[in-house]
Amino acid sequence: MTDSGFVGVQQTARPVLAAKALDNRLPDPILGDEYAEQVMRRLDPGYDKRRFGTSQLGLVAVVRAKAHDDWARSFLTDHPDAVVLHLGCGLDARVYRIDPPATVDWYDLDYPAMIEVRKQFLPPRAHHTLIEADVTDPAWLDRVPRGRPVLVIAEGLVPYLTETDVRRLLTDVADTFPTGQIQLDTVSVLAWRTSRWDPTLRKYDTRFHCGFDDPAALADFHPRLEYIDEAPMNDSPVLMAKAPANARRVFRLLNLLPGMKRSTRIVRFRF
Repeated sequence: MTDSGFVGVQQTARPVLAAKALDNRLPDPILGDEYAEQVMRRLDPGYDKRRFGTSQLGLVAVVRAKAHDDWARSFLTDHPDAVVLHLGCGLDARVYRIDPPATVDWYDLDYPAMIEVRKQFLPPRAHHTLIEADVTDPAWLDRVPRGRPVLVIAEGLVPYLTETDVRRLLTDVADTFPTGQIQLDTVSVLAWRTSRWDPTLRKYDTRFHCGFDDPAALADFHPRLEYIDEAPMNDSPVLMAKAPANARRVFRLLNLLPGMKRSTRIVRFRF
């Protein structure tokens, strides 16, 4: 099966996967995702001829994934009985990279077309469940266990939701579980408002639907939410240290533009 059935934001799963696969071919990779490379070879026979370019979507996706992985590992070390909800999982192999203990129940959620592709290219594993659903439909929460700590990972998801949907999602999670951590990434208001002209997003016939200049303010959506911190993205030290030289030069120049460094941010909350 190909990914030709994907529409809108679902189409960004392929370039994100390609970036992670190409990163794995670097002498000192940022993420080191062997599964991404294996899946990419099966999806695209010409993949081996490609080189890591300067695509912001690709490089930022790799840095973003690394930050989310590091936070997830830390949370699961402290909460080995947690439930993990990986929302808008796409073709990401996070559950295999992190390899959580059997005491953790992990749920990957995405649209049915995406889940069908995952089933074909990524192997099943114990305590790992795939959910075919629209994240904005709260009915999917009825399919996961409650009463345990929860780790919610919403990578590359929030900018494609409306602010109303984001508020509902955070509120539903905080109301459903006794304690937990929510990891997400956001774009600035300017990035949101200009996304309709972004050439990368236009290529995939999609755009952003919300933006936040102060994502810490998302904690105001629910009285139990508390902002913890953020991780660097466009100016990430690991990006500047490990990305190919041509990419580093591009990002150094871009980061000189007003607002560029914090146009995309990775943040986490607890409750």
